[in-house]
Order: sequence, then structure tokens, then C-alpha cells
Amino acid sequence: MTVQKTNKVNSETKVQNNLIKVIKGSIISILISLVMLLIFAIILTYTNIPETIIPTTIITISAISILIGSVISSMNIKKNGIVNGGIVGAIYIFTIYMLSSIFITGFNFNVKSLIMLAVSILAGMIGGIIGVNKF
Repeated sequence: MTVQKTNKVNSETKVQNNLIKVIKGSIISILISLVMLLIFAIILTYTNIPETIIPTTIITISAISILIGSVISSMNIKKNGIVNGGIVGAIYIFTIYMLSSIFITGFNFNVKSLIMLAVSILAGMIGGIIGVNKF
């Protein structure tokens, strides 16, 4: 096997490994969101917290979850944190929107959806930067 073929195979393997790490980061983000949303639902049920804070809380929980997933993903990849973190955020929000459109009747894309999309990708990018540089 020539050096060029070996380098190409190694490069393809790295891309596949990085993609797996990014997908794992997205899955971790979704799982963290599920746990945090369950806790929030319990708190909302048994306290007098107004339901008007639900949209803000969902955006905050999603951002924190994506940030954590991006940090974990990027610290394993160790380069291109901003790109990999942004991809983690994009995969997260795409998955959430696909599930929402399947299971929620009347689901539509609106201004809050655009805010959520921007926050998700931005949180992912920030998490990616932190993961590459701090760990």
C-alpha cells in the first residue's frame, strides 16, 4: 500500500471517528434535555410557578444541554471545536424538530423556532470552543 493510500485511509477513518463523536455529543445533549425537562415538569406540576416561563426555560435547558454535549464531543476530537460544536447543535435541533413535526399536530416553524435554531447552533459553537481549548 502506498503512502498516499495509507494517508487517505487514515483521513477517512478520522472523519468517521469524528462524526461518531459528534453524533454521541448530540445524543448526550438530547438525554440531558430529557432529564432536565422531566425535572422542570415535576417542579411545574407541584409549585405555583407560572406557565409563561415554559418557552424561556425550554430554550435555556436546550442551550445548556447542547453546550455540555458539544464540550464532551469536542474535547474528544481536539480540533475544529467551533465547527463540530455547531454540528452538534444543528443535529440536536434537527432531531427535536423532526420528532416534534411527527408527534405534535399543528407543529409549525415560527419566530421562536428561529430563535431556538440560532441558540442551539451558537451554544454548540461555544461548547465546541470550550471543549477544544480547556480539556
